[in-house]
Amino acid sequence: MRHDMFPLSPSLWAATAVPPPPTSAIDASRRADVLVIGGGYAGLSTALHLAQRGIDVVLLEAREIGFGGSGRNGGQVIPGLKHDPDDLLRMYGQERGANLIRFAGSTADLVFDLIDSHGMDVPRVRQGWIQGAHTPQALRVAQQRAEQWRRHGVAARTLDKAQAAALLGTERYLGGWLDPRAGSIQPLSYVRGLARAAIDAGATVYTDTPVDRLQRSGTDWVATTTAGATVTAARVVMCTNAYGADLWPGLQPSIIDANTFQVATQPLPESIRASILPQGQVCSDTRNLLLYFRLDHQGRLLMGGRGPFREPRGQDDWAHLERVMVKMYPQVAGVPYEYRWCGRVAITRDYLPHLHEPAPGLLIDIGCQGRGVGLQTAMGKAMAAYVATGDHAELPVPVSPIKGFPLYALRRLYVNAVVTWYRMRDGGM
Repeated sequence: MRHDMFPLSPSLWAATAVPPPPTSAIDASRRADVLVIGGGYAGLSTALHLAQRGIDVVLLEAREIGFGGSGRNGGQVIPGLKHDPDDLLRMYGQERGANLIRFAGSTADLVFDLIDSHGMDVPRVRQGWIQGAHTPQALRVAQQRAEQWRRHGVAARTLDKAQAAALLGTERYLGGWLDPRAGSIQPLSYVRGLARAAIDAGATVYTDTPVDRLQRSGTDWVATTTAGATVTAARVVMCTNAYGADLWPGLQPSIIDANTFQVATQPLPESIRASILPQGQVCSDTRNLLLYFRLDHQGRLLMGGRGPFREPRGQDDWAHLERVMVKMYPQVAGVPYEYRWCGRVAITRDYLPHLHEPAPGLLIDIGCQGRGVGLQTAMGKAMAAYVATGDHAELPVPVSPIKGFPLYALRRLYVNAVVTWYRMRDGGM
Protein backbone atom coordinates (compact mmCIF):
# COMPACT_ATOMS: atom_id res chain seq x y z
CA MET A 1 0.00 0.00 0.00
CA ARG A 2 1.12 3.54 -0.75
CA HIS A 3 1.32 5.93 2.18
CA ASP A 4 2.99 8.95 0.55
CA MET A 5 -0.23 10.40 -0.83
CA PHE A 6 -1.41 13.97 -0.33
CA PRO A 7 -3.53 13.90 2.85
CA LEU A 8 -7.30 14.05 2.68
CA SER A 9 -7.78 16.63 5.44
CA PRO A 10 -6.95 19.87 3.50
CA SER A 11 -9.83 19.29 1.07
CA LEU A 12 -13.17 21.06 0.95
CA TRP A 13 -14.90 17.71 1.35
CA ALA A 14 -13.04 16.79 4.53
CA ALA A 15 -13.93 20.20 5.99
CA THR A 16 -17.67 19.99 5.22
CA ALA A 17 -18.52 16.26 5.36
CA VAL A 18 -20.70 14.52 7.90
CA PRO A 19 -18.76 12.50 10.49
CA PRO A 20 -17.84 8.93 9.52
CA PRO A 21 -19.40 5.99 11.33
CA PRO A 22 -17.30 4.65 14.22
CA THR A 23 -14.71 2.14 13.00
CA SER A 24 -11.39 0.83 14.21
CA ALA A 25 -8.39 -1.18 13.06
CA ILE A 26 -8.63 -4.96 13.11
CA ASP A 27 -7.16 -6.38 16.31
CA ALA A 28 -7.59 -10.15 15.87
CA SER A 29 -7.66 -12.67 13.05
CA ARG A 30 -11.06 -13.77 11.81
CA ARG A 31 -12.99 -15.50 9.03
CA ALA A 32 -15.67 -14.23 6.65
CA ASP A 33 -17.58 -15.47 3.64
CA VAL A 34 -16.25 -12.57 1.54
CA LEU A 35 -13.40 -10.13 2.09
CA VAL A 36 -13.57 -6.74 0.40
CA ILE A 37 -10.36 -4.69 0.20
CA GLY A 38 -10.83 -0.93 -0.21
CA GLY A 39 -13.21 1.47 1.53
CA GLY A 40 -14.33 3.61 -1.39
CA TYR A 41 -17.51 3.60 -3.48
CA ALA A 42 -16.93 0.21 -5.11
CA GLY A 43 -15.81 -1.60 -1.97
CA LEU A 44 -18.54 -0.20 0.27
CA SER A 45 -21.25 -0.73 -2.34
CA THR A 46 -20.08 -4.33 -2.70
CA ALA A 47 -20.11 -4.82 1.07
CA LEU A 48 -23.54 -3.19 1.42
CA HIS A 49 -25.16 -5.31 -1.27
CA LEU A 50 -23.54 -8.52 -0.04
CA ALA A 51 -24.66 -7.84 3.53
CA GLN A 52 -28.19 -7.18 2.31
CA ARG A 53 -28.13 -10.71 0.87
CA GLY A 54 -27.22 -12.12 4.28
CA ILE A 55 -23.58 -12.81 3.37
CA ASP A 56 -20.91 -12.41 6.06
CA VAL A 57 -18.60 -9.73 4.64
CA VAL A 58 -15.54 -8.01 6.10
CA LEU A 59 -14.09 -4.86 4.53
CA LEU A 60 -10.52 -3.70 5.13
CA GLU A 61 -9.53 -0.09 4.41
CA ALA A 62 -5.88 0.94 4.68
CA ARG A 63 -6.57 4.48 5.88
CA GLU A 64 -9.94 6.16 6.54
CA ILE A 65 -13.22 5.70 4.68
CA GLY A 66 -12.97 7.55 1.37
CA PHE A 67 -9.25 8.31 1.70
CA GLY A 68 -8.71 7.54 -2.00
CA GLY A 69 -10.54 8.89 -5.01
CA SER A 70 -13.96 8.53 -3.37
CA GLY A 71 -13.17 11.35 -0.95
CA ARG A 72 -11.23 13.54 -3.37
CA ASN A 73 -13.24 13.77 -6.60
CA GLY A 74 -15.29 16.69 -7.88
CA GLY A 75 -18.61 15.30 -6.69
CA GLN A 76 -20.08 15.17 -10.19
CA VAL A 77 -22.42 12.20 -10.66
CA ILE A 78 -22.28 11.59 -14.41
CA PRO A 79 -23.82 8.48 -15.99
CA GLY A 80 -22.36 6.76 -19.04
CA LEU A 81 -18.79 5.89 -19.91
CA LYS A 82 -16.01 7.62 -21.83
CA HIS A 83 -17.14 5.69 -24.91
CA ASP A 84 -20.39 6.67 -26.62
CA PRO A 85 -23.29 4.20 -27.10
CA ASP A 86 -22.49 3.51 -30.77
CA ASP A 87 -18.88 2.73 -29.81
CA LEU A 88 -20.01 0.28 -27.13
CA LEU A 89 -22.25 -1.54 -29.59
CA ARG A 90 -19.33 -1.88 -32.02
CA MET A 91 -16.98 -3.04 -29.28
CA TYR A 92 -19.25 -5.55 -27.53
CA GLY A 93 -21.90 -6.51 -30.05
CA GLN A 94 -25.61 -5.83 -29.96
CA GLU A 95 -26.67 -7.80 -26.87
CA ARG A 96 -23.77 -7.19 -24.50
CA GLY A 97 -23.30 -3.64 -25.81
CA ALA A 98 -26.97 -2.82 -25.17
CA ASN A 99 -26.70 -4.26 -21.66
CA LEU A 100 -23.62 -2.15 -20.96
CA ILE A 101 -25.36 0.97 -22.25
CA ARG A 102 -28.29 0.32 -19.91
CA PHE A 103 -25.93 -0.31 -17.00
CA ALA A 104 -23.86 2.81 -17.66
CA GLY A 105 -26.96 4.92 -18.16
CA SER A 106 -28.41 3.89 -14.78
CA THR A 107 -25.40 4.62 -12.55
CA ALA A 108 -26.50 8.08 -11.43
CA ASP A 109 -29.98 6.74 -10.62
CA LEU A 110 -28.44 4.23 -8.22
CA VAL A 111 -26.45 6.88 -6.35
CA PHE A 112 -29.44 9.14 -5.74
CA ASP A 113 -31.68 6.16 -4.92
CA LEU A 114 -29.21 4.89 -2.29
CA ILE A 115 -28.95 8.34 -0.72
CA ASP A 116 -32.73 8.57 -0.45
CA SER A 117 -33.45 4.98 0.59
CA HIS A 118 -30.85 5.00 3.38
CA GLY A 119 -31.61 8.54 4.53
CA MET A 120 -28.01 9.67 3.99
CA ASP A 121 -27.11 13.20 5.04
CA VAL A 122 -25.61 14.14 1.67
CA PRO A 123 -26.05 17.59 0.07
CA ARG A 124 -27.10 16.94 -3.51
CA VAL A 125 -28.48 18.63 -6.61
CA ARG A 126 -29.74 16.84 -9.72
CA GLN A 127 -30.08 19.35 -12.53
CA GLY A 128 -27.90 17.65 -15.13
CA TRP A 129 -24.40 17.76 -16.57
CA ILE A 130 -23.23 20.04 -19.36
CA GLN A 131 -20.32 19.09 -21.58
CA GLY A 132 -18.99 22.33 -22.98
CA ALA A 133 -17.45 22.23 -26.46
CA HIS A 134 -14.32 24.33 -26.95
CA THR A 135 -13.86 23.88 -30.75
CA PRO A 136 -16.18 23.45 -33.76
CA GLN A 137 -15.06 19.82 -34.07
CA ALA A 138 -15.77 19.20 -30.39
CA LEU A 139 -19.19 20.78 -30.81
CA ARG A 140 -20.04 18.32 -33.59
CA VAL A 141 -18.94 15.44 -31.35
CA ALA A 142 -21.10 16.76 -28.50
CA GLN A 143 -24.11 17.01 -30.80
CA GLN A 144 -23.58 13.43 -32.01
CA ARG A 145 -23.22 12.24 -28.42
CA ALA A 146 -26.53 13.82 -27.44
CA GLU A 147 -28.25 12.27 -30.45
CA GLN A 148 -26.94 8.81 -29.60
CA TRP A 149 -28.26 9.02 -26.04
CA ARG A 150 -31.61 10.32 -27.30
CA ARG A 151 -31.91 7.12 -29.35
CA HIS A 152 -31.58 5.26 -26.04
CA GLY A 153 -34.41 7.18 -24.40
CA VAL A 154 -32.49 10.00 -22.69
CA ALA A 155 -33.92 13.53 -22.89
CA ALA A 156 -30.53 14.92 -23.88
CA ARG A 157 -30.38 18.48 -25.23
CA THR A 158 -27.89 20.08 -27.58
CA LEU A 159 -26.86 23.62 -26.69
CA ASP A 160 -25.80 26.44 -28.97
CA LYS A 161 -23.39 29.12 -27.82
CA ALA A 162 -26.07 31.37 -26.34
CA GLN A 163 -27.79 28.51 -24.50
CA ALA A 164 -24.51 27.25 -23.09
CA ALA A 165 -23.54 30.74 -21.95
CA ALA A 166 -26.89 31.21 -20.20
CA LEU A 167 -26.58 27.95 -18.28
CA LEU A 168 -22.85 28.13 -17.54
CA GLY A 169 -22.46 31.86 -16.97
CA THR A 170 -19.43 32.03 -19.28
CA GLU A 171 -19.08 32.56 -23.02
CA ARG A 172 -15.93 30.46 -23.32
CA TYR A 173 -17.74 27.58 -25.06
CA LEU A 174 -19.23 27.28 -28.54
CA GLY A 175 -22.09 25.13 -27.24
CA GLY A 176 -22.36 21.59 -25.98
CA TRP A 177 -24.95 19.18 -24.69
CA LEU A 178 -26.87 18.59 -21.48
CA ASP A 179 -27.50 15.20 -19.87
CA PRO A 180 -30.41 15.59 -17.42
CA ARG A 181 -29.63 12.35 -15.54
CA ALA A 182 -26.56 13.79 -13.85
CA GLY A 183 -26.05 15.86 -10.73
CA SER A 184 -23.72 16.61 -7.85
CA ILE A 185 -23.15 15.41 -4.31
CA GLN A 186 -20.82 15.99 -1.38
CA PRO A 187 -18.64 12.98 -2.26
CA LEU A 188 -17.07 12.31 1.12
CA SER A 189 -20.42 12.54 2.90
CA TYR A 190 -21.75 10.04 0.38
CA VAL A 191 -18.99 7.47 0.85
CA ARG A 192 -19.34 7.83 4.62
CA GLY A 193 -23.07 7.30 4.17
CA LEU A 194 -22.35 4.12 2.22
CA ALA A 195 -20.13 2.93 5.07
CA ARG A 196 -22.84 3.57 7.62
CA ALA A 197 -25.42 1.76 5.46
CA ALA A 198 -23.11 -1.22 4.97
CA ILE A 199 -22.46 -1.49 8.72
CA ASP A 200 -26.17 -1.19 9.47
CA ALA A 201 -26.81 -4.02 6.99
CA GLY A 202 -24.38 -6.29 8.86
CA ALA A 203 -21.02 -5.74 7.16
CA THR A 204 -17.90 -5.44 9.34
CA VAL A 205 -15.72 -2.49 8.35
CA TYR A 206 -12.16 -2.00 9.59
CA THR A 207 -10.15 1.16 8.93
CA ASP A 208 -6.43 1.93 9.38
CA THR A 209 -5.84 -1.69 8.35
CA PRO A 210 -3.50 -2.00 5.35
CA VAL A 211 -3.23 -5.39 3.68
CA ASP A 212 0.40 -6.37 3.12
CA ARG A 213 -0.11 -9.77 1.53
CA LEU A 214 -2.89 -11.69 -0.19
CA GLN A 215 -2.38 -15.40 -0.84
CA ARG A 216 -4.20 -18.69 -1.36
CA SER A 217 -4.44 -21.28 1.38
CA GLY A 218 -6.16 -24.36 0.05
CA THR A 219 -9.56 -23.23 -1.20
CA ASP A 220 -9.46 -20.03 0.88
CA TRP A 221 -7.78 -16.67 0.62
CA VAL A 222 -5.77 -15.19 3.47
CA ALA A 223 -5.15 -11.44 3.74
CA THR A 224 -2.35 -10.53 6.13
CA THR A 225 -2.52 -7.02 7.54
CA THR A 226 0.34 -4.79 8.59
CA ALA A 227 -0.47 -5.43 12.24
CA GLY A 228 -0.26 -9.18 11.68
CA ALA A 229 -3.96 -10.05 11.99
CA THR A 230 -5.41 -12.06 9.13
CA VAL A 231 -8.78 -12.36 7.43
CA THR A 232 -9.58 -15.71 5.83
CA ALA A 233 -12.37 -15.87 3.25
CA ALA A 234 -13.54 -18.03 0.38
CA ARG A 235 -13.94 -15.01 -1.88
CA VAL A 236 -12.09 -11.70 -2.16
CA VAL A 237 -13.18 -8.55 -4.00
CA MET A 238 -10.38 -6.01 -4.46
CA CYS A 239 -11.48 -2.40 -5.02
CA THR A 240 -8.45 -0.20 -4.41
CA ASN A 241 -8.21 1.52 -7.80
CA ALA A 242 -5.26 3.97 -7.80
CA TYR A 243 -4.59 3.63 -4.06
CA GLY A 244 -3.40 0.06 -3.65
CA ALA A 245 -3.06 -1.59 -7.03
CA ASP A 246 0.40 -2.82 -6.05
CA LEU A 247 -1.21 -5.46 -3.79
CA TRP A 248 -1.65 -7.87 -6.73
CA PRO A 249 1.23 -8.62 -9.15
CA GLY A 250 0.93 -6.83 -12.48
CA LEU A 251 -2.08 -4.73 -11.54
CA GLN A 252 -0.30 -1.43 -10.90
CA PRO A 253 1.25 -1.34 -14.42
CA SER A 254 -2.24 -1.84 -15.91
CA ILE A 255 -3.26 1.72 -14.97
CA ILE A 256 -1.92 5.24 -15.15
CA ASP A 257 -2.50 6.71 -11.68
CA ALA A 258 -2.64 10.33 -12.81
CA ASN A 259 -3.12 13.17 -10.33
CA THR A 260 -6.09 15.49 -10.67
CA PHE A 261 -6.12 18.85 -8.86
CA GLN A 262 -8.95 21.05 -7.56
CA VAL A 263 -9.40 24.47 -6.03
CA ALA A 264 -12.40 26.01 -4.30
CA THR A 265 -13.14 29.65 -3.54
CA GLN A 266 -14.70 30.97 -0.41
CA PRO A 267 -18.52 31.01 -0.59
CA LEU A 268 -19.37 33.55 -3.27
CA PRO A 269 -21.43 36.65 -2.59
CA GLU A 270 -24.97 36.15 -3.85
CA SER A 271 -24.50 38.79 -6.56
CA ILE A 272 -21.69 36.71 -8.07
CA ARG A 273 -23.13 33.30 -7.25
CA ALA A 274 -26.32 34.00 -9.22
CA SER A 275 -24.29 34.60 -12.39
CA ILE A 276 -22.47 31.23 -12.38
CA LEU A 277 -24.25 27.97 -13.23
CA PRO A 278 -27.53 29.61 -12.16
CA GLN A 279 -29.66 26.47 -12.65
CA GLY A 280 -27.36 24.15 -10.72
CA GLN A 281 -25.81 22.02 -13.47
CA VAL A 282 -22.29 20.64 -13.26
CA CYS A 283 -19.86 20.91 -16.16
CA SER A 284 -16.81 19.30 -17.67
CA ASP A 285 -15.59 20.13 -21.13
CA THR A 286 -14.31 18.48 -24.30
CA ARG A 287 -10.64 19.31 -23.87
CA ASN A 288 -8.16 16.47 -23.85
CA LEU A 289 -7.01 17.91 -20.52
CA LEU A 290 -10.56 18.55 -19.46
CA LEU A 291 -11.69 21.16 -16.99
CA TYR A 292 -14.54 20.36 -14.61
CA PHE A 293 -16.36 22.83 -12.43
CA ARG A 294 -19.45 23.37 -10.30
CA LEU A 295 -20.82 25.20 -7.29
CA ASP A 296 -20.90 23.35 -3.99
CA HIS A 297 -23.82 23.34 -1.54
CA GLN A 298 -22.44 26.41 0.25
CA GLY A 299 -21.86 28.51 -2.85
CA ARG A 300 -18.17 27.94 -3.46
CA LEU A 301 -16.92 27.72 -7.04
CA LEU A 302 -14.82 24.61 -7.68
CA MET A 303 -12.44 24.16 -10.60
CA GLY A 304 -10.61 20.92 -11.35
CA GLY A 305 -8.19 19.64 -13.95
CA ARG A 306 -4.89 17.96 -14.57
CA GLY A 307 -1.89 18.86 -12.45
CA PRO A 308 1.65 17.52 -12.06
CA PHE A 309 2.00 13.74 -12.02
CA ARG A 310 3.95 14.03 -8.77
CA GLU A 311 2.46 14.99 -5.45
CA PRO A 312 2.10 18.77 -4.95
CA ARG A 313 4.91 20.83 -3.47
CA GLY A 314 3.12 24.10 -2.87
CA GLN A 315 0.30 26.44 -3.92
CA ASP A 316 1.92 27.08 -7.30
CA ASP A 317 0.84 23.60 -8.40
CA TRP A 318 -2.78 24.88 -8.41
CA ALA A 319 -1.99 28.27 -10.02
CA HIS A 320 -3.05 27.15 -13.51
CA LEU A 321 -6.56 26.33 -12.25
CA GLU A 322 -6.83 29.67 -10.48
CA ARG A 323 -5.86 31.46 -13.72
CA VAL A 324 -8.43 29.46 -15.68
CA MET A 325 -11.17 30.22 -13.18
CA VAL A 326 -10.70 33.97 -13.53
CA LYS A 327 -10.57 33.76 -17.34
CA MET A 328 -13.84 31.87 -17.40
CA TYR A 329 -15.48 33.88 -14.63
CA PRO A 330 -13.85 37.34 -14.33
CA GLN A 331 -16.37 38.24 -11.65
CA VAL A 332 -14.59 35.95 -9.14
CA ALA A 333 -11.31 37.89 -9.42
CA GLY A 334 -10.30 38.84 -5.91
CA VAL A 335 -12.41 36.17 -4.19
CA PRO A 336 -9.98 34.23 -1.98
CA TYR A 337 -9.32 30.54 -2.53
CA GLU A 338 -10.21 28.51 0.54
CA TYR A 339 -9.18 24.94 -0.38
CA ARG A 340 -6.67 23.21 -2.65
CA TRP A 341 -6.46 19.43 -2.91
CA CYS A 342 -5.69 16.59 -5.29
CA GLY A 343 -6.19 12.87 -5.79
CA ARG A 344 -5.24 9.94 -8.00
CA VAL A 345 -7.44 8.46 -10.70
CA ALA A 346 -7.01 5.03 -12.28
CA ILE A 347 -6.88 5.31 -16.09
CA THR A 348 -6.93 2.08 -18.09
CA ARG A 349 -5.56 1.53 -21.59
CA ASP A 350 -9.00 1.50 -23.23
CA TYR A 351 -10.68 4.04 -20.92
CA LEU A 352 -13.10 1.37 -19.69
CA PRO A 353 -13.64 -0.18 -16.26
CA HIS A 354 -11.83 -3.50 -15.95
CA LEU A 355 -12.79 -6.64 -14.07
CA HIS A 356 -10.09 -9.26 -13.54
CA GLU A 357 -10.26 -12.75 -12.04
CA PRO A 358 -6.59 -13.76 -11.96
CA ALA A 359 -7.23 -16.72 -9.63
CA PRO A 360 -10.31 -18.62 -8.42
CA GLY A 361 -12.22 -16.64 -5.84
CA LEU A 362 -10.45 -13.31 -6.48
CA LEU A 363 -12.28 -10.54 -8.32
CA ILE A 364 -10.52 -7.23 -9.04
CA ASP A 365 -12.28 -4.03 -10.10
CA ILE A 366 -10.21 -1.14 -11.43
CA GLY A 367 -10.65 1.94 -13.61
CA CYS A 368 -12.94 4.98 -13.16
CA GLN A 369 -12.07 7.41 -15.99
CA GLY A 370 -13.87 10.34 -14.39
CA ARG A 371 -17.18 8.55 -13.85
CA GLY A 372 -16.28 6.99 -10.53
CA VAL A 373 -19.12 8.17 -8.27
CA GLY A 374 -21.90 6.43 -10.17
CA LEU A 375 -19.85 3.84 -12.03
CA GLN A 376 -18.11 2.38 -9.00
CA THR A 377 -21.29 2.41 -6.90
CA ALA A 378 -23.02 0.39 -9.62
CA MET A 379 -20.00 -1.88 -10.11
CA GLY A 380 -20.18 -2.72 -6.42
CA LYS A 381 -23.79 -3.79 -6.71
CA ALA A 382 -23.01 -5.87 -9.81
CA MET A 383 -19.98 -7.52 -8.21
CA ALA A 384 -22.02 -8.41 -5.13
CA ALA A 385 -24.60 -10.10 -7.35
CA TYR A 386 -21.87 -12.03 -9.16
CA VAL A 387 -20.15 -13.15 -5.96
CA ALA A 388 -23.48 -14.25 -4.52
CA THR A 389 -24.69 -16.15 -7.60
CA GLY A 390 -21.61 -17.01 -9.67
CA ASP A 391 -23.47 -15.77 -12.76
CA HIS A 392 -21.14 -13.83 -15.10
CA ALA A 393 -24.22 -12.21 -16.66
CA GLU A 394 -24.41 -10.03 -13.54
CA LEU A 395 -21.18 -8.28 -14.57
CA PRO A 396 -21.51 -5.28 -16.92
CA VAL A 397 -18.16 -5.91 -18.64
CA PRO A 398 -16.51 -9.27 -19.31
CA VAL A 399 -13.72 -10.49 -17.08
CA SER A 400 -10.41 -9.82 -18.83
CA PRO A 401 -6.72 -10.62 -18.28
CA ILE A 402 -4.49 -8.02 -16.66
CA LYS A 403 -2.43 -6.19 -19.29
CA GLY A 404 0.18 -3.60 -18.40
CA PHE A 405 1.00 -0.35 -20.16
CA PRO A 406 4.12 -0.65 -22.33
CA LEU A 407 7.26 0.91 -20.85
CA TYR A 408 5.41 1.45 -17.59
CA ALA A 409 8.55 2.48 -15.72
CA LEU A 410 8.73 5.52 -17.99
CA ARG A 411 5.10 6.51 -17.44
CA ARG A 412 5.93 9.83 -15.78
CA LEU A 413 7.96 10.87 -18.81
CA TYR A 414 5.39 9.92 -21.40
CA VAL A 415 2.46 11.20 -19.33
CA ASN A 416 4.19 14.58 -19.06
CA ALA A 417 4.89 14.51 -22.81
CA VAL A 418 1.25 13.70 -23.57
CA VAL A 419 0.07 16.45 -21.22
CA THR A 420 2.30 18.98 -23.01
CA TRP A 421 1.00 17.83 -26.42
CA TYR A 422 -2.64 17.94 -25.31
CA ARG A 423 -2.17 21.39 -23.80
CA MET A 424 -0.91 22.64 -27.16
CA ARG A 425 -3.84 21.02 -29.01
CA ASP A 426 -6.36 22.34 -26.53
CA GLY A 427 -5.15 25.84 -27.26
CA GLY A 428 -4.69 26.87 -23.65
CA MET A 429 -7.26 28.78 -21.65
